[in-house]
Amino acid sequence: MSENSAREADLVLFSERLAGSAVFSTLFREGMNLVEETAAYLDGVGRKDAKALDRSASLTYATESMRLTTRLMQLASWLLLHRAVKEGEMSLAQANREKVKVKLTAAEPGAADAIAKLPGRLQDLIERSMALQAQVKRLDVSIHAPAPEAAVIGNPLVPQLDRLKAAFERQ
Repeated sequence: MSENSAREADLVLFSERLAGSAVFSTLFREGMNLVEETAAYLDGVGRKDAKALDRSASLTYATESMRLTTRLMQLASWLLLHRAVKEGEMSLAQANREKVKVKLTAAEPGAADAIAKLPGRLQDLIERSMALQAQVKRLDVSIHAPAPEAAVIGNPLVPQLDRLKAAFERQ
C-alpha cells in the first residue's frame, strides 16, 4: 500500500463520527423528551387550557398544536434514523437516502402575535421545538455534507527542486 493510500485509509470523516457522538446522544435524548412532554401536555393540561380560550385563540391553539406535533414527528424521525446509524443498523449512506423523506422545515409556526395569545406552556413548547429544529438542521448539514475531494498530498519542495534543476540544465 502506498503512503498516500495508507493515509487515506486512516482518515476519519467527521460526518461519520458525529451521529455516534455525545452531542448527538444529548440531542436525541432532549428531542425525545420534548416529544413525550408535548404529548403529555396536549393530552392533559393542554385540553383544559384550550377550552378556556376564546374562539379565535382556540382556532390558533388547534392550528399551532398540529404544527407543533408535525414538526416534532419530523424531528423524531430524523433522530431515530440517525440513532439507527449510531447503533450500526444502517450506514450513513442509507440514512442519507432515507432522510429525504423527512422534512426539517415542516410546520413553521404562525404569526408571533397569534402565538402570544396561546397558553404560556404551549408557547414554551413551540419555542423549544423551534430551537430543537435549528439544532437538528445544523447537525444535518454537518453530517450530510458532501465528502471532501481527496487532496493530492505531495512534496511541497518539488516545484522548487524543479526550478533548480531547470536552472542548472540551462548552463
